[in-house]
Amino acid sequence: MLQPGFWDDQQAAQTVINEANGLKDLVNEYKDLLETQENLELTHELVKEEDDADLHAELDAELQELMKRLNDYELQLLLSEPYDKNNAILELHPGAGGTESQDWGSILLRMYTRWAEKKGFKVETLDYLPGDEAGIKSVTLLIKGHNAYGYLKAEKGVHRLVRISPFDSSGRRHTSFVSCEVMPEFNDEIDIDIRSEDLKIDTYRSSGAGGQHVNTTDSAVRITHLPTNIVVTCQSERSQIKNREQAMSMLKAKLYQKRIEEQEQELAEIRGEQKEIGWGSQIRSYVFHPYSMVKDHRTNTESGNVHAVTDGEIDQFINAYLRSRI
Repeated sequence: MLQPGFWDDQQAAQTVINEANGLKDLVNEYKDLLETQENLELTHELVKEEDDADLHAELDAELQELMKRLNDYELQLLLSEPYDKNNAILELHPGAGGTESQDWGSILLRMYTRWAEKKGFKVETLDYLPGDEAGIKSVTLLIKGHNAYGYLKAEKGVHRLVRISPFDSSGRRHTSFVSCEVMPEFNDEIDIDIRSEDLKIDTYRSSGAGGQHVNTTDSAVRITHLPTNIVVTCQSERSQIKNREQAMSMLKAKLYQKRIEEQEQELAEIRGEQKEIGWGSQIRSYVFHPYSMVKDHRTNTESGNVHAVTDGEIDQFINAYLRSRI
């Protein structure tokens, strides 16, 4: 930070600061864990000498808290892949099923927003297309925070809902699907060659709540990458230039993700694995009826409190997935 010109590029400077802060937090937490361990050892000696029931209960409680902190710390150390520390771009796309699937999309939107808030991450809505009657047709979020992508890469895939639909007057049980796509946000970390002749760029008027803040200019941007038919949209900024920059960042992330998936598919074929690589794999089921259960099909992790899970309590599923990759 003391080098001349460090602050000339504010975005690059902020990236370095975020990474430095993340590393400082790791070191400080390590020191705190060591200090806590030493204090507990002293308490343990006192318990052996005095056999005090209250002191014994206090030691047990503090030991449980230390184990939880150690578990969280170990997980942070697992997030060591090249772009785990980056911000995350998360997209939700409801499948067939009309209003029911679109409502499921809005439930997942709330789940991820609440999870991010509990982590202390910042959430920005880059693109939002509301449903016809309820819910969403699609949404794109930028989740900013150290290791945001590292955690959220565990959520990539199809999420399945089973419940009695509030939109069905006959009270029948419905099954709905929403696809979740997760990509790291890139600045200048990767070199993806995107030719201008391969792009189709459209502008349109941003959708909003209306009133005095209604956007009267065609500031929203949609970019189509013709060779791959990948489409990205951004309407979060009032400036068309800023929306275009953000959309290009999203396109770069999607092209990178496509490259990685192709490499994984090729390796799987070499190994002879019968393994589906891509967005289409169903990763988790959320059952509201006839019983209450959330089950991750990759790790068999389960929770009987489906309402807590949809309120953002998804760390157990993320943790289990990340540990399964060791």
